[in-house]
Amino acid sequence: MTKPKVISLFSGAGGLDYGFEAAGFETAVALEMDHACCETLRENRPSWTVMETDILKVRGKDVLKAAGLKIGEADVLIGGPPCQPFSKAGYWARGDALRLSDPRAATLAAYLRMLEETKPRALLLENVEGLAYRGKDEGLRLILDEIEAINGRIGTKYRPVFQVVNAASYGVPQLRKRLIIVGARDGKVFNVPSPTHRVSVTESDPADLHLAPPHTAWDALGDLVLDPEEDVAATGHWADLLPSIPEGSNYLWHTDRGGGVPLFGWRRRYWSFLLKLAKNLPSWTVQAQPGPAIGPFHWDNRRLSMRELCRIQTFPDDVVVRGSRHVVQKQIGNAVPSLLAEVFARAIGAQLLGMRSSEKPLLMPPRREPSEASRPTRRIPAKYKVLVGNDSAHPGPGQGRGALEARGARQAARLEDLPMV
Repeated sequence: MTKPKVISLFSGAGGLDYGFEAAGFETAVALEMDHACCETLRENRPSWTVMETDILKVRGKDVLKAAGLKIGEADVLIGGPPCQPFSKAGYWARGDALRLSDPRAATLAAYLRMLEETKPRALLLENVEGLAYRGKDEGLRLILDEIEAINGRIGTKYRPVFQVVNAASYGVPQLRKRLIIVGARDGKVFNVPSPTHRVSVTESDPADLHLAPPHTAWDALGDLVLDPEEDVAATGHWADLLPSIPEGSNYLWHTDRGGGVPLFGWRRRYWSFLLKLAKNLPSWTVQAQPGPAIGPFHWDNRRLSMRELCRIQTFPDDVVVRGSRHVVQKQIGNAVPSLLAEVFARAIGAQLLGMRSSEKPLLMPPRREPSEASRPTRRIPAKYKVLVGNDSAHPGPGQGRGALEARGARQAARLEDLPMV
């Protein structure tokens, strides 16, 4: 029986594709411009056609030719256009991001152009939750308005349904929020899959008590043995402080409101600063480009290995990502959890394409009990004690050092633009 065909855009290391594969789909073509990602795709799935090119430089007819398909024959168009202007990191770095005026937002238009030029039976677009922030949702409105315009131009009936979901709600051992948009060419309305798992192991809404407990970092990593050839040592100025922080905590442990030594001001740092996994909790979001002090770190006070990162992202175990530490982390951190993709792929197949889907997700991690005991913390090294009591708590929204510096820079720029008299 022929498997339903997928056109994959912005494929990255294949997170979405592995999920659709597990749900019974076949990637007919994967379009990606990053060479390292293309090498990963080719090594792990030699049968897939990989187009290593910039989507802005190709047309839909080129993609269809590579896939061996005609207009309208693709079953699903999938992709996660990289949209840094809409991410939380964009707000942290610049305050209110440039968003649609940022040249990097052109990836949204490129996805929509491919939708019009390939006319698939269904679409799935994945992106950062910031695309749907209330009052700052111009990117989402652009997508919805342009899909409606496409319907008018080519006679389709795509009725996109969107929702921000937490991957942990579907069994992924990681807290990761993403925006998912799904639509069908014939106008069928997609019902977003209901959550199957809670996202907390402690406090829960009474309405969620029927859901399964979340999958934990131990579920994902408990059976793995570290490759002695892989360098996962923590580095940088703060590396020696990690052993003094308990599992599941971050730098806040060493503030005047934590249980450690007040080295930092309350909420003066990113949440992920010196953040460590806890065996009995889901992982926090895996970062694509973390600095040396940005987690999540392993409870053994080190960085996560390639295989551990893949497990947290629920990649199939046969997937290998090669390259330097930076290259591996970037590929895996930018990916969609494959289990999340599988859940939505099964729902798309059953609801929109008439596929039978009674199987449980193949990429669901097993339960592992009991976990090891938590590691005891160590005393802080003497070199950090000079920091005790030197930092104050964050004064509130818009009053932090970064925000004040940004306002000062903007004011200086305005003064430079004033005419000389």
